Amino acid sequence: MTVLTNKKWTLASRPETTVSEENFKLETETVRDLADGEFLVKNQYLSFEPAQRGWLNDVRSYLPPVAIGEVMRAGAVGEIIASKHSDFAVGDLVQGTFGWQEYAISDGAGLYPATKIPDGTPISYPLHIYGLTGLTAYFGFLEIGQPKAGDTVLVSGAAGATGSTVGQMAKMMGCRVIGIAGGQAKCQWLMDELGYDAVIDYKSESVEERLQELCNNSVDIFFDNVGGPILDHALVNMVNNGRIVLCGGISSGYQVKELPPGPKNYMQLVIRRCQMEGFIVLDYVERYPEARAQLMQWVDQGKILVKEHVLEGIEHCPSALAGLFEGQNFGKQLVKI
Repeated sequence: MTVLTNKKWTLASRPETTVSEENFKLETETVRDLADGEFLVKNQYLSFEPAQRGWLNDVRSYLPPVAIGEVMRAGAVGEIIASKHSDFAVGDLVQGTFGWQEYAISDGAGLYPATKIPDGTPISYPLHIYGLTGLTAYFGFLEIGQPKAGDTVLVSGAAGATGSTVGQMAKMMGCRVIGIAGGQAKCQWLMDELGYDAVIDYKSESVEERLQELCNNSVDIFFDNVGGPILDHALVNMVNNGRIVLCGGISSGYQVKELPPGPKNYMQLVIRRCQMEGFIVLDYVERYPEARAQLMQWVDQGKILVKEHVLEGIEHCPSALAGLFEGQNFGKQLVKI
């Protein structure tokens, strides 16, 4: 086989505050020969989500931190170009945790085992709507949110990959949906194409004032991807026995040096007898096939629309991750190699 060179981003230092390119090192290596039971993937798309910033912190979490010198962990999809594995053949399209690199050698095992992409599936979709993003929206909203027709559902980070999926599911179920997003283009997309009932532009409007106008004491479910002051504003607009689904806290930047303050209005949970619960999508791994089948059906029926924000070139990996915390992505953030 022709000798291949692989470009890869490894972790050079742990960011104390915001993440930047200085925390990573772009290296080039020769791709080694395969051992029995391995296959070689040529990556085509890499996935980016706020949780990746948390994996850079040397703290206890649901996954071990990325080690210094290790290839940055990330979901990826690509084509197998060489194989010594009986279950994976040359030409198969696969998804797995292949990292920020052009080529990846895998044995198919691990916490996120490599899986084949079904024929006819858009190759990038397993990284978001059919992958952890869609699954997070599905289980967080349906299992913890427990929506019912007529509920008022508030979604922060509403134009992101997870938030936009939650909002569309809520509309399907007959809920009134209010989104919080940043910028006119995102807000217009939520209203015009996804059918949200109202949208708050946190970049140009007062979230506190607009929430009072739109849903004073009427939020049944708050699906929170942001945390910070927006969570505080939502807490004082919940109904009695409302449900707050804690999915993410992107406003914090997932930093460890200067932790953001906790919610000041947390006593509203007592006054309004609300439930606030966090979750990790790994809790539902046995039910992934059920969720994927339903999400695929909704997409095929045009009930869930998908938007991707794609940067081309592996050199964009650090800026793609940093951009998530600046609201630069419009839909699912991907890098195409």
